[in-house]
Amino acid sequence: MISTAPKTAIIAGASGLVGSYCLDLLLQSSRYKKVISIGRKLLPIEHPKLEQKLVDFEILESYHHSLIADDIFCCLGTTIKQAGSKENFYKVDFTYVMKLASITAANFASQFLVVSAMGADANSRIFYNQVKGKMEAAIKPLHFLGVHIFQPSLLLGQRHEKRLGEQAAQVFAKIFPFVFVGPLRPYKPIHARDVAKAMLYAAAQDGAGISIYSSARIAATAKL
Repeated sequence: MISTAPKTAIIAGASGLVGSYCLDLLLQSSRYKKVISIGRKLLPIEHPKLEQKLVDFEILESYHHSLIADDIFCCLGTTIKQAGSKENFYKVDFTYVMKLASITAANFASQFLVVSAMGADANSRIFYNQVKGKMEAAIKPLHFLGVHIFQPSLLLGQRHEKRLGEQAAQVFAKIFPFVFVGPLRPYKPIHARDVAKAMLYAAAQDGAGISIYSSARIAATAKL
């Protein structure tokens, strides 16, 4: 059953590619009366519904009293190159995500929506996919009414930082879109805006249980 009562949302990672689109949609949505953005820096945005909280993710537990909301949108994520080491990557993509999930679950949040990645697998030999898989496995048992995990393929969109490999892949995808058909269709790049749209749609359904959104399902959901 879809609830019509105004809600509060928390978003982490609103300065990122998916997070920035997600924040825009949250602020536009009549579903939310308040949107709390948590991060290490203030965003250059002002909006009547927006409340920004500066937090240190290393000691996120100390902010538990202010991390209270109905729906939690977690768009945290980095790369090993950006993080500087595997240890720092793990800290952002697993530890910080888990801290947010654990704290908000304890604060009786209803839903947790998180951006993971295609190929996420706790047993993968690829470190990136392994960390994402471990994160998913750790979140699933937490006491949320609904857990929504989004596994996009290559993300399209304008990033603040340059990622040459992604830029090359984006150009290839635009020039040769016909490549991503048949068995390669699941690998078709998806725009970050569509991931954000799918997250908002999923949250609005107020569904119970664990839902996994493949890249193809994300694309289809974004059109609803």
